[in-house]
Amino acid sequence: MTDTDQRPRATPAGGGGLDDFFKLTERGTSVGTEVRAGVTTFLVMAYIIFVNPSILSAAGLDAAAVAAATALVAGLLTILMGVVANYPLAMAAGLGINAAVAFGLVLGDGLTPEGAMGVIVLEGLIVAALVLVGLREAIMSAVPLSLKRAIGVGIGLFILFIGFVNGGLIGIPEGGATPVEFIFPNTAGAWVTIVGLVITVLFYARKVPGSLILSIAATTVVALLWDVAVIPDTLTATPSFDTLGAFDLGNVFDQLGFVAAALTIFSFMLTDFFDTMGTATAIVEQADLVDEEGNIPEIGRLLFIDSIGAAAGGAAGVSSNTSYIESSAGVAEGGRTGLTSVVVGILFLIAIFLSPLAGIVPPQATAPVLILVGFLMAGLIKGIDFDDIEEGFPALLAIVLMPLTFSITVGIGAGFVMYTLIKLVKGKTAEVHPLMWVVTLAFLVYFGQAVLGAAISA
Repeated sequence: MTDTDQRPRATPAGGGGLDDFFKLTERGTSVGTEVRAGVTTFLVMAYIIFVNPSILSAAGLDAAAVAAATALVAGLLTILMGVVANYPLAMAAGLGINAAVAFGLVLGDGLTPEGAMGVIVLEGLIVAALVLVGLREAIMSAVPLSLKRAIGVGIGLFILFIGFVNGGLIGIPEGGATPVEFIFPNTAGAWVTIVGLVITVLFYARKVPGSLILSIAATTVVALLWDVAVIPDTLTATPSFDTLGAFDLGNVFDQLGFVAAALTIFSFMLTDFFDTMGTATAIVEQADLVDEEGNIPEIGRLLFIDSIGAAAGGAAGVSSNTSYIESSAGVAEGGRTGLTSVVVGILFLIAIFLSPLAGIVPPQATAPVLILVGFLMAGLIKGIDFDDIEEGFPALLAIVLMPLTFSITVGIGAGFVMYTLIKLVKGKTAEVHPLMWVVTLAFLVYFGQAVLGAAISA
């Protein structure tokens, strides 16, 4: 449980209808709170409607069509997540995976855009099959509680880091001796972030109802006054869905060969598999909806919807769709049920036609919220025993490597491998769940895939 207990509690909803379906009263929330949470989550992740086309257009895809399909698939999947799984998780095209598709598979390996999307469809179907046989849920249950908490903390720091980067206060130096550097606020955008952070913290500390969404709105006004954001000439757009169905399942094997194709699919599958595990664990624990062992009740539904998101995103030509860590912003606003997700999904569908309007909110206006949410999620670190190297050191690797490598999967993998290794060295193999051995082996293959690929090529 995190420090989100400081937020004002919602007045429970009345009985019947939405209350019964989404269990609003049972989870201590209300329709109004869920709507505010949904709007907050949408605002902090609406950037994907513009970022995804900018990345995939490098691979030759039509940017306008990608934008429309990105919003369409995100909307439908997020509504499905809310209705079926009843958790406040939003879905959209995954950052990182889309870049790997564009710059790795297409521009690097020479696949056609349709072939690259075929890889995503195949790995999504495989992950969905693993969910249906119960393997994905079993692996999540096999993860020790210390690592589950570490995943939440690591993702929190990841979100916080993204906030500072988006806000223009942290960047990569040109020719410098350090990998990242503090950027002194000498631009209007950076000052908007600082002003927004002050507004956000003050609203939250004063327990203002709807503090996060109000801070985004207030910071957007500041950005408009400072010419960091602009009101577009038109507020509507005519959508194009030319990317729907643009995938080719056979191209990847024809181009790469069977073994290299299998390794490629495995790599994407592992990323999707454990990104979701980390995100779901962190968000649901932040919402205080896990059991005493840190497990998510009825997680199978959540995992299945997320799994088909990968295949659906590939089939729509917009890359794998996955659960978003930015969902934590809605949880911090009080979202506790799938109604939050339904609101997010509806807003994505509206954004298909009003995409210019969504662009009014600049990244500097949402960056302060991400920074605050990162702070809230970092509170899970209190439950990790750092006096015990068997629990503390693997947890530390997971926590630190997520923001430093900009990869949830790398952080999780490093934590898993180190946990198993320490237990092995100390002769405590009986304490390691059999599935943890399987996962550790999979991560060793993942980390060693460059060596394996070179050996296969030779």
